[in-house]
Amino acid sequence: MSRRKTERLLNLVICLLATRRPLSAEQIRQAVPGYDPDNDEAFQRMFERDKTELREIGIPIEVHRDPWEDDPGYRIVRQAYELPEITLEPDEAAVIGLAAQVWQRASLAEAASGALIKLQAGGAPADLAESPLELRLDTRDAAFPALWEAVRDRRAVTFAYRSAGSESVLTRVVEPWGVVSRGGRWYAVGHDRDRDAPRVFRLSRITGPVSPVGRPGAVTVPEGVDLRSMVGFQEAPNERVALVKVRQGTCAGLRHAARAVRTGPGEWDEAEVTFADPERLAGWIASLGPDAEVIDPPDAREAVIRRLKGAFQTAGDPSCER
Repeated sequence: MSRRKTERLLNLVICLLATRRPLSAEQIRQAVPGYDPDNDEAFQRMFERDKTELREIGIPIEVHRDPWEDDPGYRIVRQAYELPEITLEPDEAAVIGLAAQVWQRASLAEAASGALIKLQAGGAPADLAESPLELRLDTRDAAFPALWEAVRDRRAVTFAYRSAGSESVLTRVVEPWGVVSRGGRWYAVGHDRDRDAPRVFRLSRITGPVSPVGRPGAVTVPEGVDLRSMVGFQEAPNERVALVKVRQGTCAGLRHAARAVRTGPGEWDEAEVTFADPERLAGWIASLGPDAEVIDPPDAREAVIRRLKGAFQTAGDPSCER
């Protein structure tokens, strides 16, 4: 829908809501910007289309026929337009609050805040975002925003992907069907064009940017596809232990999550941290800067080194300055 049409429909709704008496088509024509003031036939066609579209999305436009007037009048009765009071059961409020916490940690924070404000204005509890459930996932993967937008827009994407247990990076072209969280990790599910088959991609293994391919609306999600089931079948839990040097007096979160912490020589302690995905562990350790260093296993250590080198190269690229 074009911006001009959106503004015209919004102005029409405001006009019909604000009026105390039904307005004729000619009065609407004069009051609402966007209608042709000179061409009667063009105005009638556009006005009929606008009424139909508003009714299709559930906005009740009433028609009043006055025996003393030649033309019918139109208005929107506020009581029929307004939503009823929103009531939530405790478990429903908890789930919504948990969802709000998830999106507040991603690029969708602004949209999540706006949704909460609207729910609270409609009668939902003011402390909706304070869910009693514990948040066990995050959306810090750099590929998440672009993939979420691609799913929303039904648009194919391309990205570089490192397969499990391999250092080779291949370019994939994918028609994304959804983004799913499982076990604290995010996955993109969709159709791999090069392999002509459904595939699951762990977001932490995507390297570099996610770029759109083609026009929006080109991707069709198959009917009945079970994204969560596909992710479940793809993932094989394989918990491992990493040995991490931690500077004394720092990294309280890592120390709390570690299964064991030993006092080491000098200013360093040694922590044993369980993990399943080296790339995800690398993102966490790299964010701690010089206060943490992975000693073992080698693939986890190399993953941290790649993260730090990438951050250094980005910092030295003038095109990344703002």
